[in-house]
Amino acid sequence: MSAKRHESPIKTPRQLVTVLVLAFLAPIIVIVLLAQLATSGRNYDEDAKSPEAVAKRIKPVAEVNMGTAGPAGKVLKTGEEIYKSVCTACHATGIAKAPKFGDRRDWAPRIREGQKELVRVALKGEGAMPPKGGAADLSDIEVERAVVYMVNAAGGNFREPAPPGTAVQAAAKTDGRTVYESTCMACHGAGVANAPKLGDKKAWAMHLVHGAEHVYENALKGKGAMPPKGGNLTLSDAEVKAAVDYMLGTLK
Repeated sequence: MSAKRHESPIKTPRQLVTVLVLAFLAPIIVIVLLAQLATSGRNYDEDAKSPEAVAKRIKPVAEVNMGTAGPAGKVLKTGEEIYKSVCTACHATGIAKAPKFGDRRDWAPRIREGQKELVRVALKGEGAMPPKGGAADLSDIEVERAVVYMVNAAGGNFREPAPPGTAVQAAAKTDGRTVYESTCMACHGAGVANAPKLGDKKAWAMHLVHGAEHVYENALKGKGAMPPKGGNLTLSDAEVKAAVDYMLGTLK
């Protein structure tokens, strides 16, 4: 038993060579691994200091979007975008009695109602059309933009609504043209019921004999077939006068 206890585990020359090779390679492998670890640490530091990495770390959380913003920073869509995404289902073909896109004959009676009334209908819904065309997430301005886009494609001349927060809205200035389009156009646009037609100098001449103040008075109190304030008693005196000024301004 004493002889077996002291026997060497290396019994052949091949085993001896293997042990020597492993003993030689082991330190080299350890050194290489340590060197790679140290090198990778330096590369990480260098990458972290690169211009791209620094720029990424200091990049602001929020970025500025220069599109037209609406409520809560929402970027408002154009009238054409709204039409294509919401309105084409009915207005492209004219189904459910919807005025067909680009059809002047279909749109003519609606255009005579004026921009304000047409926008009101689009917002509230009418007949087979649900409020906002069924797209409840649209803002009022987006709906109006879609109305303007469709009307103008059919020969109308409605104005694009101003984005929220602009100087135009902030000024809250009485706009005679808007009042005319929403209230006066039904008669003065075509000259029905003996109403002097917009831009017709001859038709307006007899009404201006006594001056603009006389025209204001007739518009406010009514005359002949025209009711007081054109039938829209919600208008202020200033708004009625602004509409008169707009109509008289087309004669110059």
